[in-house]
This record gives sequence, C-alpha cells and structure tokens, in this order.
Amino acid sequence: MNFKLVYTLIFLLFTQFSISQNNDVLGYKIEGDDVVFTFDIRDYKKFTNEHTQEQLDFNDFDIENVVVSGDFNLWSRDQWKMTKINENIYQLRKNISDFTDEFSWEFKFVINNKYWAEPSKKATNLTPAVDENGRNLYVYNLKLFAVTPNKDGNICFKLHGYENAKKVILTGSFNKWDENLFRMSKTKDGWELTLDLKPGEYEYKFIVDGHWIYDTNNPSKRKNEYDGYNSVINIKVPITFNLNGFSAAKNVILAGSFNDWNESDIKMSKTESGWETTILLSGGKHHYKYIIDGEWIVDPKNPIKEYDNHGNINSVKMVK
Repeated sequence: MNFKLVYTLIFLLFTQFSISQNNDVLGYKIEGDDVVFTFDIRDYKKFTNEHTQEQLDFNDFDIENVVVSGDFNLWSRDQWKMTKINENIYQLRKNISDFTDEFSWEFKFVINNKYWAEPSKKATNLTPAVDENGRNLYVYNLKLFAVTPNKDGNICFKLHGYENAKKVILTGSFNKWDENLFRMSKTKDGWELTLDLKPGEYEYKFIVDGHWIYDTNNPSKRKNEYDGYNSVINIKVPITFNLNGFSAAKNVILAGSFNDWNESDIKMSKTESGWETTILLSGGKHHYKYIIDGEWIVDPKNPIKEYDNHGNINSVKMVK
C-alpha cells in the first residue's frame, strides 16, 4: 500500500509574537528535540487488512506488536517498532536527527506487521489515504506536524477584533498552509495562538470563517501568487561569537552576511580569554569574519569555511 506525502515538521526557538495546546492531535507529541509517537488502543475501533482492504473490529485479534509506518521510513511494516508501556499504550521516541528533508509526512500504526489502525474521524490531523496515483483508498492516515500549539512557545500570533467570528484558523508556510489544524482561541480583544518555531522566515495568514486575511498589525508582508498579500515573520535567536586570544588588540569587529559586512556595526567586548559578542540571527547559513585592528581573519577555532561569490574564504555559522 503506497501513500502520499503531506506533512510539515519544523523545529523552533525564539521571537516576539502568541497559542494553546491542541489536544485532539492524535498519534504523537513533541518533546524538545524528540517526536514521541503514541499508540493508544482506546483511540481506535477499526483496523484494515492491508491485502484484502477488509475492515474489522479491534476486538477480533490479539496485538503482538505495533509499528510506526510513514513517509519518513518508506512505509516500512517492521522498522520502527514501538515499546509497550501498559495494556493500552505503545510508544516510540525518535530524535529530530532520525528524520530527513523538510519533514512533510503522513503516517499510520501497523498492528502485527499487516493491519492498519484506523484513527478516529474526530482527530484534527486526520487525512484521507490515497495511492500513488491519487486514488482514494477509503482509509485514513495521520499528519505529523512538528509545529504544534504550545502555551510555552516562542511566538504568539494575535488577531484583534472579529468578536462575532465563529472560527479563526492560523495557517502559513510552517504548516503547509493547512486550513484546519491550528484553530485559534478567543480572547477579550480578539483571537490568539502560541507556537514554537525554529529560527527562519515564515509567511502566514488568518482564515476567519472561511475568509483569508493577512495580519494588518504586522507591517511586514509579501505579495503572493493570488495577487494578495501574506504576512511575514522572521524568527531570530541569540548567537554568541567568541574569539580567543588577541589580548593586545584595541578594536575587534564582527562582520558577516547578516549585516552586509559592515566594518563598524558590531563591536566585540573584551573578556578574560579574548573577545565576545551576542547578536540575533535568523535560521540558515551565515558567513562571517573578524576584523582585528583593521585586519580581516576567519575564525581560527571554526573548521567550517566556504568560498563566497567573490572568491573570498569565510567562516560559516549554521543556525537551526
């Protein structure tokens, strides 16, 4: 049985924007840098025989093992075996490093290596399963979103007004523009939802009772393919640069692609062991150098270096 890819995993850190935990997301949770898959027998009533497509009740057979199967492991029936926690719950913990690509997946739980557990249609992250030609298989997969509502997250999205709206959804590049998953909570002066987002630039919009609008309180926006606008946020995190030694230097500057190689903008502070400064950086790759009393050098303690478009060798800082 082949299944289409649809999910988005993104891992996150720091900024200035507002969400609440969405409890009807089924099958997994995010804990730090781990994805914890959880299969609870009480959440499932039916299973589908992979070969015959016959749907049966869970009471009709004994569970010998449970496996997580999805786009991330080529729908393997035996690779990601879960651990039995108690009579109802099985779990499997996977670190971010166990995943590749841009994390856009669907998944299922496989019982006894051949039966597909059918999730409740009440699950927010439910999606119809299709074959490789896009034909409906009349069964369901679960979407895996590593960006999930989190009251302790680093960004709070707020929409003011719309007191009479019945449903407001937050959607954006961080969840593949899903139109249902991130439902916002009503507040005294509008709507809000808090997420954890890794460093990077994201586009987003609000869907108010089916109508798409951009965030009028955010001046940063970008024209989209529908001749309208998406709002834009740039999540940055504090990154510390340390240069050891050079105690006799009078002036040390940090310059890089993040400030257009400005030769005076970021002055480093002298420490007992050398020089130091902390700046906010967006996610991705950044080239940089130090300027010591007018002389440009690469970071002597950073082995990662690259040529730029002008043939210069620069040190590289990756922010994730």
